[in-house]
Amino acid sequence: MTGDRVIVRAINLGKSYPLPDGGWLNVFSGLNLELKAGELVAIMGVSGVGKTTLLNIIGGLDRPTEGQVFFDGENLMEKKEEEVAWIRNRKIGFVFQFYHLLPEFSALENVAMPLLISGMEKEKALLRAEAALQEVGMEARKNSRPAQLSGGEQQRVAVARALVNQPELLLADEPTGNLDWKTGEMILQLIAELHRKKGLTSIIVTHNEKIARYCHKTFLLEAGQLKLFEGSEG
Repeated sequence: MTGDRVIVRAINLGKSYPLPDGGWLNVFSGLNLELKAGELVAIMGVSGVGKTTLLNIIGGLDRPTEGQVFFDGENLMEKKEEEVAWIRNRKIGFVFQFYHLLPEFSALENVAMPLLISGMEKEKALLRAEAALQEVGMEARKNSRPAQLSGGEQQRVAVARALVNQPELLLADEPTGNLDWKTGEMILQLIAELHRKKGLTSIIVTHNEKIARYCHKTFLLEAGQLKLFEGSEG
């Protein structure tokens, strides 16, 4: 079930990068997106079209060249970087294609890291991290380092890390892009299950067309524009 509360509202977003010749590379412009509480949305498109850039802007990791991003009614563009960082660290969970686990730490320590950074005492952080690993089926491997884990196992740990802070918004950037289809399917099922269980609002960026079966809406980012897929709810 989704509600009427709007978690993400992007208005007339545009992103351009300066070129060496003095011109500009326009990635996209005039993008609008509204995401209500409880929605699970997919954004699809070919490589290089700007999907990751869009996700980074929504998550406060990057700023647009033009336009506004509202998170739960707060305009991120009007906030200082430290204020955006506070929202990002406590209310938004990120899952990336390449896991970004720290190799010298165990799975448990990797999952606990966001809690420790936010100032939680170590014993409490490790207990919560262990519970998060249990939710993704990785409690038995909690003492393993990333190099001892398969790609699918590393991504499960990364999902646990993204959710350990109990965020409102989950942003997943090509979470199956580095996995074989069978393993990727299991990760998608896991994200969809946790989305429902935890009452998350989620965006999954992907080139995997089968993702649509898990989502309320599917958008296509193409030629700098965001379009709702035919047959997608909305």
